Amino acid sequence: MTKEKRHVISMLVEDQPGVLTRIAGMFARRGFNIDTITVGKTTKAGVSKMVITVIGDDQILEQVEKQVNKLIDTIKVMEMTEDKSIIRELCLIKVAISNKKAKDEILRYTKIYKTKIVDITPKTITAELIGDPDKIDSFIELMKQFGVKEVSRTGVTAVSRG
Repeated sequence: MTKEKRHVISMLVEDQPGVLTRIAGMFARRGFNIDTITVGKTTKAGVSKMVITVIGDDQILEQVEKQVNKLIDTIKVMEMTEDKSIIRELCLIKVAISNKKAKDEILRYTKIYKTKIVDITPKTITAELIGDPDKIDSFIELMKQFGVKEVSRTGVTAVSRG
C-alpha cells in the first residue's frame, strides 16, 4: 500500500468557456478532492495551463491522469515531481501587532523566511511569502502565536526544470 502525498499535476487545456467546470466536475464525479488549483494563459494562443494538486496515493494519481486525458479539452497532462520541477506558491498574511516586542519578533521572523513586507500599520503587518507550500505552512504556523488576521494563498504553480 502506497502512502498518501501531494501530487502536482500540470495540464495544457483548450482556452474555452466551461473547461474548468468540466475538469472540476470530473474530479467531483470520481470523488477526487482538488487541494489547490491555478489557471493561467500560456504563450500559445488558445491554450491555458492548469496546475492542480491532489492528495492521495499513486493509484489516485494514475486515475486522475487517465480521467483528465479522456476529456476533449485536454492537450497534455503530466505530473510535476519535486525533483524535476520548480513548485511555488504565493501567500499574503496579515498578522496582528500587540506591542513593540511582538512587532520586532514578527519582523525578525519575516527576515528569516525572506518575506517581503507589503503593508504595515500600527496594528498589523502584512507580508508576502513565496515558496514551497511546506515553507508557507511553517510560516503561518509560526505567526499564529501573534494572531493571524487574514491569509490569502494562490495555490500551487509549477514548471519543469531545465
